[in-house]
Formats: sequence, structure tokens, C-alpha cells
Amino acid sequence: MSYNNQDSPHILCVNPWIHDFAAFDFWSKPVGLLKIAALLEQQGAGVTFIDCTDRFHPMDTEQRKTLPDGRGPYRKRKIDPPPGLPNVKQQFSRYGIAPEWFRQDLEAAGKPDLVLVTSGMTYWAPGVKETIETIREVYPDVPVILGGIYATLWFEHAEQYTGADIVISGADFEKIFRSIHRYTGIGLAADFEPGNLDSHPYPAFHMLGRIPYVPLTTTVGCPFSCDYCASSHLADTFRRRSVDSVFREIEYWHQKYGVRNFAFYDDALLVDKERHALILFEKIAASDLDVSFHTPNAVHVKELDEKTCLLMKKAGFKSIRMGLETADFSRNRTMDAKVAGTDFSCAVSGLKKAGFDGKQIGAYLLCGLPGQGFDEIEASFQHVRQTGTTPTFAFYTPIPHTRMWETAVKHSRYDIESDPVYTNNALFPCMQETGIRRKISRLKNRLKTSGKTVYDGKKDNTEEDLH
Repeated sequence: MSYNNQDSPHILCVNPWIHDFAAFDFWSKPVGLLKIAALLEQQGAGVTFIDCTDRFHPMDTEQRKTLPDGRGPYRKRKIDPPPGLPNVKQQFSRYGIAPEWFRQDLEAAGKPDLVLVTSGMTYWAPGVKETIETIREVYPDVPVILGGIYATLWFEHAEQYTGADIVISGADFEKIFRSIHRYTGIGLAADFEPGNLDSHPYPAFHMLGRIPYVPLTTTVGCPFSCDYCASSHLADTFRRRSVDSVFREIEYWHQKYGVRNFAFYDDALLVDKERHALILFEKIAASDLDVSFHTPNAVHVKELDEKTCLLMKKAGFKSIRMGLETADFSRNRTMDAKVAGTDFSCAVSGLKKAGFDGKQIGAYLLCGLPGQGFDEIEASFQHVRQTGTTPTFAFYTPIPHTRMWETAVKHSRYDIESDPVYTNNALFPCMQETGIRRKISRLKNRLKTSGKTVYDGKKDNTEEDLH
């Protein structure tokens, strides 16, 4: 989309390329950036959005399968890994549109007054750098503001490495719009209340060429503080939207754009469920909406009683991911214990009784933790398999500002403090055991031969929150 009205500022929003060993569109969209785009539109700005990971770019003629739930593989091309990365057998790739398509899209959009770039995983920093460099080639004198997860968790590195004019840490809308105002004169609307989630506009998914799914966030933050998770640093308070607000958004995307798949990206969807989530599920179940729901960020095992499971089934949930972490339920386990063995067995029983089958039920198992041995991983894998559900690996990424960070630094085979690329979970940076990738591949193959699929093997749900 190009913007031609010269009477108001033109702001370009860009979702950058991914540079990684593996990547998959796991119901992932830059919700934070698209919400800013919607706020800018409300203020009368001309806004253009370019997604460097667009799976449906008009110039892309490759045939890649889109799954019925909207997910699918990105276009990828082999590139050289960043300097200093160890020599591993896995291919390193740029995931997303071709660089020449990006340049053409930039030129077609017309010169903006300001560019906003978001960022995801910390170890995707090289993709952010290449994206900003390409923008500079086309529009060398246009200021660039960088925000998002990487910018927040590794602020100093982002300032020194990416070439952005301004790097913003956190999801503070007032702080973000102060920087935007500096270059465009546009500020937040007077009636917008950053702390009131119901006053926030829907993310500007209408700017996408195609909407195969919509990520939903009914809450912000998490009341828990797990050792490995940065959620409390990314959002320091736990807030939630009203049930009516969430339901109206589901109706809007379904009725106006025909969206059928929705992914809840809450870190704590079922917290205080009697006053929030269950009311929403009842409302959806009572409607005539033909929609499906998914929980890629995992739900808390303890909250999955029979009533909750039945309501989720009636509401149209098609895939349930539980945050099991490990099947080591002993008292001397090293991680924080949120789940007991009886909690897990009751949750599985409730889900199956509600009508979910084993392929729809997955349990995330953290893999690659500091000091973790393969025996523990295999034991957890076997425990989940014995319940007739699907073990789903969530590979650990060392993340600054978490309680586990210092332990990760001590256990890592790499100097992870020097560069986020060394924290890439494909490297298993905190496991000293040799051949770990081969051993885990053998476990995955057991699932494939049994008719189940670990479709989210590169998923790292400890860091993904879509800012």
C-alpha cells in the first residue's frame, strides 16, 4: 500500500526478516507494531506496513502448504551465518521475502517521514540489522525507530548494532509516541488510555495482504515469575481486557474478514478463569461463530479441570498446549514447581473426557536448560507419551533479565553475554552433553512413526510475546 496524501505525515511500519537455522509461522504477527499502526491511523497519519516475513507476497510464486489452522512455512534462502557462530551442520537462512521485493515495496510506498521497525527473538538481531540497512539504502535520510522484544531485552546491543536512530525499550505507548512526535508532530489521542486495554484499537491486521489467522491477547503480563521467562520484564503489571471487548474483536475479524483461526497468545489465559476466561468461552460457545482456537503460549495445567476442558471444547478450541516444562515431579527438582504429577494426569483426563484427542493435546517440555541432562528430557518425553498425548519440545533460550540468566552464563559453552546470536536455542548453548541434537531428533522420529507430529520443534514459548 502506498500513501500519497501530502497533508499528513507518512509513517512506514516494518516487520523485519528472520535470520535463523529454522523458523515457522506459528500464528505469529507483530501485534505491538500493528497496534501502533492502528493508533497512528486514528490520528490521521498515512501508514504503510511492510512485512518482510510475508508468506503471501504477490511476487512469491513458490508453492508452500498453508495448514488448515492458518500456519505455514516461510520462504527461505540460504545465507552465511553471523561471524562467530560455531560451525554447525544446520543451514542458516533468511526467512521471508526476497531483498529485491523489499526494495521494490519500499520504493512503491513512497518516501516516509519516519520508519518504525519491530523486533522479535533476541537472536534474530542480524535480521533486524539487514532490514534497517536495506531501508537506509532506499531512504538514507529517513529516521528509524526500533522497538520490540530484542530492543527491550538487549537494549544496549540494539543501540550499537542495528543502526537505528532511536531504540525504545518496553511497550510504553506514551514513550513510543513521544519519539514519534519528535519527527512527525503526532502524539497519542487525548481519549486513549494506555492502562485501559479496552481502549486500545484492534491491531491493523487489515494492512496484511491476507489474514490466515488472528493472534489474540486478552491479558498483558503474567502473575507468575518463572526462572527462565522474561514476561515480567516485558510487562511489569498484569492487566486484562473485558470479556465483551475480546468477544467483539473475534466477531469483527470473523464477520468482516472471514477469519476462522484465532491463537491466544496470553501468558496466563486461565488465571482467575471464573471471572474472565470461562465467561468468554461460554459466550463464544453460545454464539453461532464458526471459528477455531489455539493456545501456542500454553495454558496452566492446574487450571484444566473438567468444567474448563468441556467449555474449551464447546467454544471451538482445536489445539491445546500445556506448560508442563518437565515430568520430574520430585521435591528436589531444580526448577520452580507449578505442576504436580496429579495435576497433569487430571488435566489430561479432563481434556480427553471433553473430546480432545491425543494429537490435539500437547505438553511443552523445556529442553536445553543449564545443567539439564538428556536422561531427564527422555524421561519427560516418555511420561507424556504414556498419557496418550503429544510431547512438544520448547527449546530453552538464555534471556537477559531473567533469574536463570546468571546460571545460563556460567553453564554456556559460548560467551552469551557478548552477543545474542550465541543464545540461539538451536545451538543448545547451555548443554554440555555431546550429540544432544541427534538424540532429540531420535525422540521426534518416534512421534512421527507413531502418527503424531512435533510441528513446533523450534518453538521457544519462553520468549515469544509478539511485541
